Amino acid sequence: MFDIKPFEEKMKKSISVMEEDFGTIRVGRANAKLLDRITVPYYGTPTGLDGVATIKTPDARTLLITPWETSVLKEIEKAIQASDLGINPMNDGKSIRLNFPPLTEERRKELTKKTAKMGEECKVAIRNIRRDANDAAKKMQKASEITEDDLKQAEKTIQEVTDKYIKEVDVVVAKKDKDIMEI
Repeated sequence: MFDIKPFEEKMKKSISVMEEDFGTIRVGRANAKLLDRITVPYYGTPTGLDGVATIKTPDARTLLITPWETSVLKEIEKAIQASDLGINPMNDGKSIRLNFPPLTEERRKELTKKTAKMGEECKVAIRNIRRDANDAAKKMQKASEITEDDLKQAEKTIQEVTDKYIKEVDVVVAKKDKDIMEI
């Protein structure tokens, strides 16, 4: 009998990756997750910000980055300026402050387009997993491991699981869009 579980796990993983990526989208509140993708050279090795500094949120619109060694301060500042955050870091010689201004209506709409694009990429990944599952079922049928009726049933089940996860992507994207458009 055809086992859909490994393919379903891959679909779940695609959605969880998309949700992690959503964490890097700014929605008006300061969130340390926004800095997850920023790396700084630390003794010649690219290191994540959380590996060289303490990141705190003193209030809803501010992130405070305090490096463990002040020698890294300039590198952190450069890395933030080079990132796609669109925020100018304020360096006071000991730490860096990032002040997040409230999002404009235009910026909110840009972010919803970005979430829609990420959602579409996730759907494509899920459809690719569906294709792989169908191919695996057809190979099993060619090798006489399953009957033609089993193949038809497997394809039907694969499609049902795919539809379920595509709907889940839509729900997650809609939730994120609502979060972004909230003032």
